[in-house]
Amino acid sequence: MIVYIIIAVLLFGIIIIVHELGHFWTAKAFGVKVNEFAIGMGPVLLKKQKGETMYTVRAFPVGGLCAMEGEDEDSFDPRSFPAQRVWKRFIILVAGSAMNFLLGLLIIMIIYSGAEAFYTPVLSGFMDGFPFEGEDGLMVGDRIVSIDGEHIWMYSDVSLFLSRGNGSSYDLVVRRDGKKVRLDDFPLRLREYEYEGQKLQRYGLIFGTEDAGFFAKLRYSMANSMDFVRFVRLGIFDLLRGNAGVRDLTGPVGIIGYMTQAGDNSASIREAAENVLYFAAMIAINISIMNMLPLPALDGGRIFFMVVTWVIEKLTRRHVNPKYEGYIHAAGLMIFLGLMVFITYSDIVRLITGSGV
Repeated sequence: MIVYIIIAVLLFGIIIIVHELGHFWTAKAFGVKVNEFAIGMGPVLLKKQKGETMYTVRAFPVGGLCAMEGEDEDSFDPRSFPAQRVWKRFIILVAGSAMNFLLGLLIIMIIYSGAEAFYTPVLSGFMDGFPFEGEDGLMVGDRIVSIDGEHIWMYSDVSLFLSRGNGSSYDLVVRRDGKKVRLDDFPLRLREYEYEGQKLQRYGLIFGTEDAGFFAKLRYSMANSMDFVRFVRLGIFDLLRGNAGVRDLTGPVGIIGYMTQAGDNSASIREAAENVLYFAAMIAINISIMNMLPLPALDGGRIFFMVVTWVIEKLTRRHVNPKYEGYIHAAGLMIFLGLMVFITYSDIVRLITGSGV
């Protein structure tokens, strides 16, 4: 267990480092002065000055920092961040999330590199007694395109969105003989079927497979990455609709706990490595998307304020002092750190009581 905890912490640190390196490399490439490059947040534990940049390691492994000249205060340095053209600033701010997404995609491609076949959302048959087979229902060869408006990229999406539905009927779109067929309010529910000598609760659908050639692996890896992007949207919507609460959120401690559990419950070292890496890929892509939300202290928030500032300056012909944006981001950071403390506390309670991880 200790080994998996160490591996999970290292992977989490790598995700953070890769994100900040995206900002750092693009800033340096555009000639922007970087005052500090930090891993983690909070009090400084280690620091080293190299050239014009201070490199630091901070106490809490929940983020990082690439502090550029003039980012949150007025600066007359021509190499300051605000002095750069809008498109350069945009690339610098997006680079961190882009690096995280590419890291997640690369990890998934590594996991699937040894795959021989993939299940597909294409029907290859039905369990005995399935009542809705036929031209007015489902047919062998149908490729499920969407369920309740959600696109189906891969086989696992089918069970995901069937489980998120009302359990009795769904709006399906299938591709049949090259044409899309709509099956609105299609009756589909869990029933007891006998399959391969066992009685199981299933929907009665049997899906086919395809050989895992190079392009299939690439396509499946990209589809898996897009699924991780969609998980963020679904999670946010669940929070807004009240289907989930703040206590259901998971922070670094909880994530490390889940990754450790995935390793411990694996049947082999290879399976453990794949499961832990799968979690790491999901977290990397989740962070890349969450960080682009237009909220203070996040890169998405900085992009939002950059656009707002640019519009104001174009309309009024007056310079907007970056310190005001800095105040908003500082307040957002305080709220974010407070939320992280609460989430970390909840994660620790779940770990101790065994009610979650």
